[in-house]
Amino acid sequence: PVVIGTVPIYQAAIETIRAKKALIKMTPDDIFDVLEKQAAEGVDFFTVHCGVTQASITRLQKQGRLMDIVSRGGSFLTTWMIANKQENPLFEYFDRVLEIASAYDVTLSLGDGLRPGCLADATDRAQIEELITLGELTKRAWKKGVQVMIEGPGHVPMNQIQTNIELEKSLCSNAPFYVLGPIVTDVAPGYDHITSAIGGALAAAAGADFLCYVTPAEHLKLPNLEDVRQGVIATRIAGHAADIAKGLPNAMKWDIAMAKARKNLNWKDQIKLAIDSERAEKFREEGKPHMEDVCSMCGEYCAIKLVKETLRKGDM
Repeated sequence: PVVIGTVPIYQAAIETIRAKKALIKMTPDDIFDVLEKQAAEGVDFFTVHCGVTQASITRLQKQGRLMDIVSRGGSFLTTWMIANKQENPLFEYFDRVLEIASAYDVTLSLGDGLRPGCLADATDRAQIEELITLGELTKRAWKKGVQVMIEGPGHVPMNQIQTNIELEKSLCSNAPFYVLGPIVTDVAPGYDHITSAIGGALAAAAGADFLCYVTPAEHLKLPNLEDVRQGVIATRIAGHAADIAKGLPNAMKWDIAMAKARKNLNWKDQIKLAIDSERAEKFREEGKPHMEDVCSMCGEYCAIKLVKETLRKGDM
């Protein structure tokens, strides 16, 4: 079965806006009613932005940020908290969150509502303030037998990725870390499946446990099926590259099998072994040379074929 996760604050906020015409009229009971309803429906994990607190919002305001808050859930809660001059219900009544999660065996994904929305805001005080809070809530959840994973940032320069992983592991007692990419440059809309795969590979190699895929449509539009496919493939590449870097058992076997298929000019096996066999086969057919055992890049001057034949003659 496929694991299903939700962000309950979305439903609570939208239902409130439709019924009461204003997000700020949402009540804590509106939020918890949605949590209970979704848990009863069989959801496997919730993303709950419990770390957005009055203290962390004050920290953000004092520090200043280029892009303020980019998390949808974080923005809903911040708007409600400031308008009503109240604490985040998901933080204030966290024991109630735990009661629901425990009763229905729902895992908590502690969301980063104050995650940086651009490289310039990465690893700032607001982000770390929230992470400290999530670390404290993690221990409370574990005491109640509730599983937890921590949601991580989505825009981080390459030189700060390992630091972010180490901070989470230290502050959150090694709880599983779930990163949104991270994207390593802000200037590549249309190619953010690539920017996130770069960051994801570095993050996973440094110890991140769960990579969230990013599509080429990120920052531009709602992704379509092809966007999703490209995003998933890019993230699978990142994860596999990280597995190799970490020396995980059997990770390298796949690449060795591909190398052997290439050395033997075995195109059938190369396509079969490709992480995206459909795309590999399409490219092969588009550029098929008149010589079946080589590709159109080198053709009759194929380095592998030439050296293989030369070495064979040398053996004779």
